[in-house]
Amino acid sequence: MTVTGWVAQRLLKLPPATARKVAVERDLRIAADDGVTLLADRWSPAPDSDRARDLPTALVRTPYGRKGPLGWLMGRLLAERGFHVLMVSTRGTFGSGGGEFRAMRQERADGHAVLRWLADQPWFNGSVVLTGASYLGYTQWVVAADAPVQVKAMVPHVTSSRLAMTFLRPGRIELETLMNWSVLTARQERPYASLRAMLERKKVEAAMHTLPLADGDKVALGREWPFYQDCIHHDQDDPYWKDEDFSDTVGDVKVPVSSIAGWYDIFLADQLKDYHALVAAGRPPRLTIGPWAHSDPRGISAAIWETVRWAGPLARGAKPGYRAPVRLFVMGVKQWREFDQWPPAGYAQQRWHLREGNALGQEPAAFVAPSAFTYDPSDPTPSIGGAKLEARGAGPVDNRPVERRSDVLTFTSDVLANDVEVIGEVAAEVWLRADRPSCDLFVRLCDVDRKGRSVNICDDLVKVRPDGIAKVSVELTPTAHVFRRGHRIRVQVSAGAFPRYARNLGNDEPVATAATPYVTNLEIFHDAAHPSAILLPVK
Repeated sequence: MTVTGWVAQRLLKLPPATARKVAVERDLRIAADDGVTLLADRWSPAPDSDRARDLPTALVRTPYGRKGPLGWLMGRLLAERGFHVLMVSTRGTFGSGGGEFRAMRQERADGHAVLRWLADQPWFNGSVVLTGASYLGYTQWVVAADAPVQVKAMVPHVTSSRLAMTFLRPGRIELETLMNWSVLTARQERPYASLRAMLERKKVEAAMHTLPLADGDKVALGREWPFYQDCIHHDQDDPYWKDEDFSDTVGDVKVPVSSIAGWYDIFLADQLKDYHALVAAGRPPRLTIGPWAHSDPRGISAAIWETVRWAGPLARGAKPGYRAPVRLFVMGVKQWREFDQWPPAGYAQQRWHLREGNALGQEPAAFVAPSAFTYDPSDPTPSIGGAKLEARGAGPVDNRPVERRSDVLTFTSDVLANDVEVIGEVAAEVWLRADRPSCDLFVRLCDVDRKGRSVNICDDLVKVRPDGIAKVSVELTPTAHVFRRGHRIRVQVSAGAFPRYARNLGNDEPVATAATPYVTNLEIFHDAAHPSAILLPVK
């Protein structure tokens, strides 16, 4: 093992390496069904090792290149721990043919072509595991339902069986993720791509402010980017995505699955839907949810652990060590706990009502006037912390700066006399009225500590077409969190979180082409007839 490998083992708290030397074979050529050539690298324990001739293969298909940090993390670290590692560049990226990269296109056919090629290699021992995060996880799901018998396990990490569709609910686009990923994939093969990305960050920020949104890629990149245009013009319900959405096939997957998710990950809600689909089909999936956001090294460490200690034994025909099916990091008390299912049994829904005087309590309010605020898309309520594609600014942060704004309402409980343990699905029911035909509702749950620091726990945003006083249901992302004695529970209510979500301009025009912003005045009702509340699963 190299010095850098030893450092990675210590920093990421990985299982110990079993091979001292690793070899890499570059630019292997794999023919896709349509004749396009895909390039791959194979990492393996040094070829003079007798043990290297009978090791399973970890397959990683990626649009991000086979060298650099990713090649080192997935290639070297897994090879040092008992795998051949085949890293394949998806078509249109880093030497693989097929023209310009078109995200999610032809991944299923290419994945099966790679598996057929792999089966014919003299070093392949007949067992393969699928592993990788985000897009690399999506490339697992696309082949999973009809995977050949050689596939013994899969470890999808912070990902979804429908990937980009996660961000494209009708009338609501997760703009920050869409723009940043579009720019990343469009520029990643340029010289000094990382340095240029830092220098051009302001251009990307200007692009997210651009109206109409359909012109955002031109501002950021100087040209249209196909993936960005696909997403701007086609929401997740559009038949346009029928060949790229594999969520309907999850229940057909017979390969053992161990999903690694994060409480602050952009794919959490969809990853739990995939888990539920497997459970409903009678499969026994494993689920791990940690306290991390999308790009957190702790999640990478958990995925490597699971690939080595769970998928590895399955690939060798052995039985992995026992662990409960669901393993959750409980925030607030910083504990890992194991459960038989998700959501865990024994947690009952408890209503915490928005009350007069910006209070939050378990008893509904009597008749009181609604709380009012104004949302101006020209000065949008900013997003802070939470689920982000990039690590910078993601996860739990102090929300006091945004809570001081006049377009953010907060409702806060009394100081808690006892711990309040919340594990499971979180929802809100909010009664509102607006003076525009369209608005957004953003609801966030926060933990206020003894010093007044307000830290975000979970949240979500929905588009609303109000007709008089409307009851709006919001499914916040799930959580596992203990509000400690002496802390307070807080609920934020606002009409946006930009640039995480594209601004609602107030006129219910198509998201891609709307260009004129309108100020929206909103009222939040919290009286006996309109008992706005957050619904917490409490033990």
